[in-house]
Amino acid sequence: MLRNMVHGLLAVILTTLVIAHPHPAASQMMRSCAGRSEIVNFLDSNFGEKLTAVGLINQNAILEVYAAESGTWTLVVTDVHGISCVLLSGDSWETMPTLPGLAT
Repeated sequence: MLRNMVHGLLAVILTTLVIAHPHPAASQMMRSCAGRSEIVNFLDSNFGEKLTAVGLINQNAILEVYAAESGTWTLVVTDVHGISCVLLSGDSWETMPTLPGLAT
């Protein structure tokens, strides 16, 4: 169940990104990229965000969701070269509990 919810959430996020993707020149200005370890350290030290979910986009990139107990979250894409780019961030992140008796 939780796995299905995460997949559903990722499907909605990716669909939204495809539809709302700005012009390539604009996205280059908006995107914040650095080495993965730099991004991970920044999110941890500044927001207390930890890796919460991960999914394979294709053979060249993975999607990572970092979230904090405070509710802040960040969506990051990391490529095979170890470069991570912050795509989205927000607040009010909630992890859905697994209901008793339901397979995940």
